[in-house]
Amino acid sequence: MSDSKFIAPVAQESLHSELSERSPVPSLRDKILAIRNSLRPGQQQMADWGSGPLAISAVPGAGKSTGMAAAAAIAIARQYERYAQSRPSSRRHLVVVTFTRSAAANIKAKIRKFLRDDLSLPQTGFFVYTLHGLALNIASRHSDLSGLQLENVTLITPTQSHRFIRTAVEQWIANNPRIYLRLLEGHQFDGEETERLRRQSVLRTEVLPELANTVIHEAKSSGISPEKLREWSRQTTDEYTILSVAAGLYEQYQNLMRSRDFIDYDDMILAALRVLENDSARRIEQNQVFAVFEDEAQDSSPLQTQLLEILARDGGARGDEGDNSCTDAINRVSNSSLNLVRVGDPNQAINSTFTPADPIYFRQFCEECDRIERLATMDRAGRSSRIIIEAANFALKWINNQSLAKTNNGQQTPDNRQVPFRLQTIRPVETGDPQKNANPAPIGRGLELYTPRDIHHTVELLSKRVVELFGEDPTQNSAAILVRENRQGRWLGEALASICKEHKITLYDVGERDRRSHVPQEILALLQFCDRPHSPDYLKAALEALVQRQLVPTQDLNALASLPEEFLYPGPLAAPQAETVQKAARLCRNLLRARLELPLYQLISFLALTLNYDQAELATADKLAERVNQQIAGNSSMGGMLSALSEIVSSERFEPVETEDSEERYTRRGQLTIITMHKAKGLDWDYVFLPFLHENLIPGRFWVPPQSQFLGDFTLSEVARAQIRATLHGESTIPDVTQAWEQAKQLKISEEYRLLYVAMTRAKRLVWMSAAQKAPFTWSKPENLQEQAPCPVFPALKRQFPECVANLAYI
Repeated sequence: MSDSKFIAPVAQESLHSELSERSPVPSLRDKILAIRNSLRPGQQQMADWGSGPLAISAVPGAGKSTGMAAAAAIAIARQYERYAQSRPSSRRHLVVVTFTRSAAANIKAKIRKFLRDDLSLPQTGFFVYTLHGLALNIASRHSDLSGLQLENVTLITPTQSHRFIRTAVEQWIANNPRIYLRLLEGHQFDGEETERLRRQSVLRTEVLPELANTVIHEAKSSGISPEKLREWSRQTTDEYTILSVAAGLYEQYQNLMRSRDFIDYDDMILAALRVLENDSARRIEQNQVFAVFEDEAQDSSPLQTQLLEILARDGGARGDEGDNSCTDAINRVSNSSLNLVRVGDPNQAINSTFTPADPIYFRQFCEECDRIERLATMDRAGRSSRIIIEAANFALKWINNQSLAKTNNGQQTPDNRQVPFRLQTIRPVETGDPQKNANPAPIGRGLELYTPRDIHHTVELLSKRVVELFGEDPTQNSAAILVRENRQGRWLGEALASICKEHKITLYDVGERDRRSHVPQEILALLQFCDRPHSPDYLKAALEALVQRQLVPTQDLNALASLPEEFLYPGPLAAPQAETVQKAARLCRNLLRARLELPLYQLISFLALTLNYDQAELATADKLAERVNQQIAGNSSMGGMLSALSEIVSSERFEPVETEDSEERYTRRGQLTIITMHKAKGLDWDYVFLPFLHENLIPGRFWVPPQSQFLGDFTLSEVARAQIRATLHGESTIPDVTQAWEQAKQLKISEEYRLLYVAMTRAKRLVWMSAAQKAPFTWSKPENLQEQAPCPVFPALKRQFPECVANLAYI
C-alpha cells in the first residue's frame, strides 16, 4: 500500500518542496522528515496524514502511542507553518482523545517532547482530553444549549448511583405490581411463603438492580431513551417483557437523577451532543479544530464515536448527524471533510462485557476506511521475542477457527460478529528498526508450558523459575504474574511473600496496594481533627496519619492524645515538651490555623501538600477534592464535607489517579508484580507468568446463580444487553431470549480470549503458562481443590509447540 494516499491535500512528492517554500524556520522541513524517517512503516503512514479519515489498526507492541504522538507533533508543525503569519487566535488546534487520564498524561508528555526537542516549536496548538473531559469542556462552554449548569449539578458517585438504583427498583415495584408478580412466579411457584420471601429478596437486591445497572449504561451511552426501549420491547415475545421492565427502571432512575440535580458521565456526552445540534455552536467548535486524533478507539461507544465525528468535520460541512446507528455512522466516514484519525487494536478490546464499549464500531470504521483506501495496519512489533509472537499469532488463529467451526457449521467465512479477533498477524520488525533491542532474544525457549499437579505445585514451579530468572542481581530484570481475578493475586501474594523476601525480590501486589487509595482516609483523619481538635480519638487518628507519612517522629500517641489541650497549647506551668512532641504539636497547630484561614474548597489541597504527597497522590487528592466539592455544592460546610468524605471512605473503593509514573511503578526492575490481566494492558515486562489457565475462567462459563434460577436458565441483564446491542448493530430482528443468551455467551467468550491474547503479548523475553490439574472451582475458597479442565487453547499450544512443554519429571 503506497504511503502517498495518506497525504491530503498534497501529494507525497510535492510535500518536501512545499514545506521548504512555506516554512518560516529553514530547518523545520528537515526536522519533520527526521521524525518521520525514525518511525516504522505503519507509524509513517500515520505521520503522513494530511486530511480526511484514517484508521490505524495496530498490533500489540507496535508503538501506537509513540506513533500517534509523532504524527500529532508533525500535524501541529504543519499547521503552525501554514498559519505562521496569522494571528495566534485564528489558528486551529489538534484535539487528541484517549481512554484514561493516565494515557492522556502520557501522550501529552510525548507530544510536548517532540515539539520541544525535535521540532523546536512552542508546546501549543493541541489539547489532550479523555472522552468525557472533552464532552464536559464543550458542554460547559455552551451551558445554555447543553442544559448543564455546573454550579447546579453534581457528578454522581458509584455509591450514590447504587442507592438511586435501589430506590428506582422499589419505586418500579410499587408502580408495576402485576409485572412484578409475574417475575416472582418465575417458571413455577407452589405458593410457599418462605420461597416467596426468598424470591422477593433476590429480585429486589440482585436481579432488578443488576438489570437496571446494565441497561442504564448500555442505553444512555447509545442515546437510547426509555421510550425507545419500550418500542423495541413490543417487538419481542418473552414472557417477562425484559426490555419493558428495563425501560421502567431506567425511567425511574432518570427521574431521581433530575430531581436531585445529578449527572453521570453519559450525561456529559449527551450534553455535548445537544450543543453540537445547534448550527452556530457546532461551527464555533469545529472552526477551532483542524483534526481529531483518537487513541484506544476500540473502546469507544456509539455516542462517543458520534461526538468525535461531528467535531472532526470542517466547520462548513454539516454532515449527517441525525442518526447514530452503527451503519449510518460508518457511511459518513467516506466524507472527505471528516478529519479524524482513529488508532486502536480491536484484538485488545477487553472492556465490552462490563462497559458499553463495543469493538464492532472500530472494526467497521476500519472496514470502511479500507474500502476507500484509508486504512493502515501497524503490524510490526518489536516488544516480544519471535517465539512469543508466534505463540500469540497461533492462539489468535486457532481461537478464530474454533469459533467459526461452531457458529458457521465449519464454513470458513469470516464475520466480525462471529469471531473474537480481527485477522491481523503480528510481525517482527525489520532490520535497522529504531527501537533498541527490538524482538529481543528469548530466555530459554521463550515459551514455557506447564501442567502442575495442583495450585500448590504451581507456586513451587513458579517461584523456582522466578529465583532462577532474577539470579544474583534482581535489579536487572522485570517480571509480572498476570491473574484473571484479584482473589488469585491475593492468594499468590501470600504464598510467594517469604520466598521473594529471602531472595531480595520486591513483591508488589497491585490489587492490594492500589485498589483502595489511602488518600481519602488520611484526608478525613486530618479534617476530623480540624473540626474537633478536642477529641482524643480524632487527634490520635491525625497523629497516626502524620507518623505514617514520616512527618512527625514515632512516639507514644496515646499519651499525646489523652490531653489534647495540654498537648496543643501547653500552659506556663506544664512540664516541658520533648522535641518530638513539640514538632508534632507545631504541625497540628498549623492545621488548625489553616482551618480558620482557608476557604473550605482549598482545605483538601492544602492537607495534601502538608502530607508531602507525591505527584500521583496529589492528583488523587485533586480528584477527591473535585468529588467532594461537587457533592456539597449548595451546602458548603465542614459538616457536609466530612459527611461526603466519610461516605467515600466507608462505602466506596476510591481508586487513585494514575499519573505518568504509574507504568514505572508496575514495571520496576527487581520487582515481581502481581497484577490482573485487565490492568496489565499497555504494560510489558521481561518475563510474564500466566498461571491458573483453566476453562472455568478463560473463556469461562455463563452461569445463572442458583438463587435466581426460578426465572429460567438465563439472566435478565445479559439478555437485555444482547438485545440492545443487536438492535444497535442493525440486525433485522431483535433476538428472542434464547438467541440473546447465546449471543451474550459469545460476547463473553470472545472477550476472555482477547484478554488472554493481551496477557501473552505483555512478555518481552519469556511467557510462562500453566494450567494445574487441580484448582479451586471458586477462588473465594482456594482450599477446595477439584479436577479442572485447562483453557481450550492451552492444549493446542502444547501440540503446536511441543519443544516448549516442560517435563515435570525433571523439575
